[in-house]
Amino acid sequence: MTRIDTLEPKHVWSHFDKIRQVPRPSRHEEKIREHILAWARERGFEARTDKVGNTVISVPASKGREKAPTVVLQAHMDMVCEKNADVSFDFMKDAIRLEMNGDWLKASGTTLGADNGVGLAAALAVADDPAVAHGPIEILVTVDEETGLTGAAELDPALITGRRLINLDTEELGAIYIGCSGGGNSTVSVPVKTQAAPAGSAFVEAAVTGLKGGHSGMDIHLHRGNAVMTLARILRVASAGTPFHLAAIRGGNAHNAIPREARAVCALKESDVKAFTAAVKTEGGRAATELAASDPEMTVAVKTGAGSVPVMDAASTRRVLNALSLIPHGVEEMSVAVPGLVETSSNLAAVETKESAVEALVSVRSPIRSAMDMLRERLYAVAELAGGSVKDQTPYPGWNPDLQSEMLKVTRGVHERVLGTAPELKAVHAGLECGVIGEKLPGIDMVSIGPWIEAPHSPAERINVPSVAVFWKLLTAVLDDLSR
Repeated sequence: MTRIDTLEPKHVWSHFDKIRQVPRPSRHEEKIREHILAWARERGFEARTDKVGNTVISVPASKGREKAPTVVLQAHMDMVCEKNADVSFDFMKDAIRLEMNGDWLKASGTTLGADNGVGLAAALAVADDPAVAHGPIEILVTVDEETGLTGAAELDPALITGRRLINLDTEELGAIYIGCSGGGNSTVSVPVKTQAAPAGSAFVEAAVTGLKGGHSGMDIHLHRGNAVMTLARILRVASAGTPFHLAAIRGGNAHNAIPREARAVCALKESDVKAFTAAVKTEGGRAATELAASDPEMTVAVKTGAGSVPVMDAASTRRVLNALSLIPHGVEEMSVAVPGLVETSSNLAAVETKESAVEALVSVRSPIRSAMDMLRERLYAVAELAGGSVKDQTPYPGWNPDLQSEMLKVTRGVHERVLGTAPELKAVHAGLECGVIGEKLPGIDMVSIGPWIEAPHSPAERINVPSVAVFWKLLTAVLDDLSR
């Protein structure tokens, strides 16, 4: 096991080392919240928790800085729990296993949880490091960020007195984020009728694996393969020559992750297995050629095995594959105002077979509410064609950039003075909690910063260790300036 508690800045890495040992899947943050509360009790800090579990720790100012305005340091408790299929790991029980490769820290076959564990560690480290000069601090740690910012959406605004906030959930060193996209999830439900498998049927599993996946906002412009869409495409092509009945289809498991793997079980004539396998491999090869630059390790596999489960009838099988092929995925519009920024996108995030329906989870993002609504309307069109329905979750708001922000002025000035470079000012095509918090606390002044993290929400997630020291230098210098 790689040791990290001796890395610099020591207070940050020591806290992250403790955090990575505490299970913290989204909606199961009880253990990490108790860890934070125990830390606060040991130091005599006041702690407040609202009805959904969001927690605020009040940290007194450094000596002589008591009259400074309160600054909120904000992070989230939960992490995306993704692992490779061949890795044995229980996110409800096991500590993240670490690997160091040069300047990079990653986990062994799972997500690392640097998103947002390092931000949380930095917030706690501010209170523990006597060398950090700061005014009054409120550490706001929210729950359930990764499944739709629901902790922030349910935040009790009475917990917060500060009106200056530093969000610690950015993953790009050298940038100050000042805006973000809004978004919302929808579930497309395609009803299915089941029957007994035809006599003598062979059961075959077709699987698409080895895709990179990634964050459905931050990485959507990279045109990485979507395992669910790719599998649906392959099966539709194969069905033309070798009809089959779907028994089950499944892939993806998080709204904000591009699906890396998908599998389907099909029932077909024993005499058609060879032709079906060839058709799957042929179309899979065509898809692999198209994705060679973005997903060179994509694989398509077929395996046979006995089975006797109910299967979908032929009409249901067609409706499911057609719907999955039509659901929009990828970049819909690029921003004209901010060159290079994705404005509107959709992620076909997951598919799951239920008793009487196949459900597809779709995440739509845009800072423009009307554009988001338009893309969601296309889901209704797909559902209508498939004889199905759509259930929408209430979307979360975006965060509009404020170039006159005092927090931006201070953070930008510190970046130039202390780090010696001018920061990039960016907005992100992803949901930051700043958008939701800003709606809860009108007039709050916010920026978002962080270290260098790559491939969050996938087992390839890694953090650049030297970047944490630079991020820490920036954060502590901003707190110093804000408290003078």
